[in-house]
Parts: sequence; structure tokens; C-alpha cells
Amino acid sequence: MGSLRLSAWSSSAAARAFPSDWRGRPSRCAPSSPASAAPPALGRLQMGTDHAWQWDCRGGGLGGGGGRRDYAKEMEAAVRVVQVACTLCQRVQDSLLLADAGSGSVHSKLDRSPVTVADWGVQATVSWLLSDCFRDENVSIVAEEDDKTLSSSDGTALLESVVAAVNGCLVEAPKYGLRSPEKDLRAHDVLQAIRKCSSTGGPKGRFWVLDPVDGTLGFVRGDQYAIALALIEDGEVVLGVLGCPNYPMKKEWLNYHQRYYRLMSKVAPPTSGSWNKGCVMYAHKGCGQAWMQPLVHDFGMLNWHNSREIQVSSVSDPVSATFCEPVEKANSSHSFTAGLAHSVGLRNRPLRVYSMVKYAAIARGDAEIFMKFARSGYKEKIWDHAAGVVIIQEAGGVVTDAGGRPLDFSRGVYLEGLDRGIIACSGALLHRRILGAVDASWNSSTL
Repeated sequence: MGSLRLSAWSSSAAARAFPSDWRGRPSRCAPSSPASAAPPALGRLQMGTDHAWQWDCRGGGLGGGGGRRDYAKEMEAAVRVVQVACTLCQRVQDSLLLADAGSGSVHSKLDRSPVTVADWGVQATVSWLLSDCFRDENVSIVAEEDDKTLSSSDGTALLESVVAAVNGCLVEAPKYGLRSPEKDLRAHDVLQAIRKCSSTGGPKGRFWVLDPVDGTLGFVRGDQYAIALALIEDGEVVLGVLGCPNYPMKKEWLNYHQRYYRLMSKVAPPTSGSWNKGCVMYAHKGCGQAWMQPLVHDFGMLNWHNSREIQVSSVSDPVSATFCEPVEKANSSHSFTAGLAHSVGLRNRPLRVYSMVKYAAIARGDAEIFMKFARSGYKEKIWDHAAGVVIIQEAGGVVTDAGGRPLDFSRGVYLEGLDRGIIACSGALLHRRILGAVDASWNSSTL
């Protein structure tokens, strides 16, 4: 396949982008806040008497009562790891968008979708960090990318760039409360980390699900994308984390293309810690809460006290509701969703964004409805939905297929048995109206 040539990401550019003038060695998964810090609000990770972070979930039951498992360590590690991945992506994206960055490429996969240094770099980074945090356990990961291109005879230069990006990011892991390697990873180590993400999922056991860069087309265009990490146990999504590096903290910025937003940010740069753009959202199943914190890359430090609760919108009237749909037309039908929107009375202009940022928009109350109806022959993959589904649900929303059934994450890498499409709503009333409209319109569609 051909490759889409953009600006560059050479190994030398990567070395410049990722500073390596210091390297900390704290204990793995070490908390970044002192034990004497003021107690954080419900739902945040806080210090317990044993000096380990505890997941404080509304309603209790975690690690104590109700028979519910305590996922405090997993939640903390996942949020920290996604923060690291966001930093890697931001740096690679900035380098890709610089006209004078040298020479580099964005490659095309067999399905013609783009893949970049960031896709492989994030997968290797997340794989290494999770394995290091849970070194006494068998870490199983389902992820999108493989190492075939990097391992090929003509992939040497690309592999060098990925290795440089990974090492440049891992060296800063202590800033996120994680451990960095004792020495730089070699090409073999990076390939091994990518290969470790070869689980096929299924109904039993525990595995992580990773989409290293969801919305790569948006990524290479300087627009929206997401890093999505979820934990599935016995076929059920138990926690999810979404890193949205370009998702602005103010909804009104969504009306502008990211390039314009970047330009305006350079003209009048916001102060550090102003929550100007970029966030990480996370939730644990059964908590009844979802949370958001600013990016370490933007905010300058990881501080759990900066987290705040997010909730879905209270809008229930379709006339006032906003719906999200994919930007890409290849795997979804804009005409069918437009017809549905009209039939239920939606009048607002749709919010078209790349990637799982659509899930983030609903969870945060920036939109009320997400509809996706794939064209014939396309199969939805679990890494495109797992993290977003649990975050919306815990923020108060509803996510099902078009038949009203929960999405099934227990049948491998695909969402098998999906009834027509996926519908996510901020509330049950809107959800029921969309389901009814789908039933009324489906037979006349061309999907």
C-alpha cells in the first residue's frame, strides 16, 4: 500500500522532542501526593492508612462490603498510563504538523486507514508500563496494532523513530508516578512490548483493551483523537479511561477546527494549569460517577485533587439536543442518522468529531446523542467502544445497540451479535425515542 506523506517524525526529531536530561527511580506505581494531603472528594484516588492509593467510590463496597472487587490499583495505573500516552501523542502530533520538522511519513494499513509513530509508540509504552505496574501478574492486552510493518526489511527507520518516541516518554514516567526503565529500551524490547498486546479477548479472565490512537485520521490532521484503555473481566467492562489531548475544556472551542485553536493558543497562550485544553476521563463500573482531570502535559503535574466529576446533560427535549456522529463516511451512514435526527425532532447541527471523543462529549454533557450505523460488512471492534461505554454509563447515560441490548464485550475482538448499530444517549427518554425511530425507519434504509 502507499503511504500518506506529511511532515516529519525522524528519530533525531523525536530525540529533540522528548527531553532526557533526568531520570527518576521511584518505586513502581508510587503515589505522587503525600499522605498528609487534604482528603480528595469522592471518586478520586486517595491515600489510605497503608500509604497505598484507594479508590473511594460513592456507595462503598469497594474492597470492603458488597462483594465487589477493589480495582484501586488498576484504576490508578490506568489513569497514569493514559496520561503518559497523551504526552507521547501530543509531541508526535506537534512534530507531524511542523513544516520544518524534516522528513517522515504516515503509513497506510491494509484497510487504508492511517497508522503513525504514535500508534505503535503508545501501544509499546502502555504495554511496558502495565507490565511493570503488575509485574507479578500475567498482563493480557487486546490492542489494535501489530509489529509487521516495523519488523519488515524496510521498516528499520520507522522502528528507530518509534523506539526514540517510546524512550523519550518513558524517561519522564516518574513525573506521572510511574517507574521508568533502568535503561533505554532497545528495538527488540519495543517490538516485544507491541507483540504482548496479542490477546484475543473472550468471555473468561481479565484483559486490558487498548486503542493507542483512536481516530488516527483526526490525529494526522491536527484534530480530535483519543487514547482509550479499558479493563474487561469475565466479559464485562469494569473500568475505562479516555485520554482526549485535543478536547477543549470549553465547549465553545468545539466550533473551531483544531488548527485555528492551536493558532489562537499561540497568540494568547493560557497560563499553566488553566485547563485550557486536553483532559483524561475515567470511570469504574458501579460507582455511579465519572471523573475528568487535566493533562499533565498541559497542567504541569499529576494531582488527583484537580479531578472533577462529570455528568451527562439533563436535556430530554429532542429540539434542544445535539447528536454526535463520526466524521468518516467510510464506515457509517450520515444520511441514515440525519433522517433519524429529523424524525425525532433534532434540530441542532450535528457535532462531527473523530474517535471516541464522541463518548467523551456525551459523558461531559456537551452533546446528548451518539448514533453509529455501520455499512454492510463492517464489524465494530471492542477497543473502539469499551472505555467510552463505561464512562457514559457511570456519568448517567445509556449505551446499547439499536435493539436496546447492552454491547457484548465477551466474544473476542469484535462486538459480535450487534443489532444494526450503536446508540448512546444522555438519558432514557431520548434513548427510547431513538430506538423507536430506528425501528420505524430501518426497513426503508439501504444499510
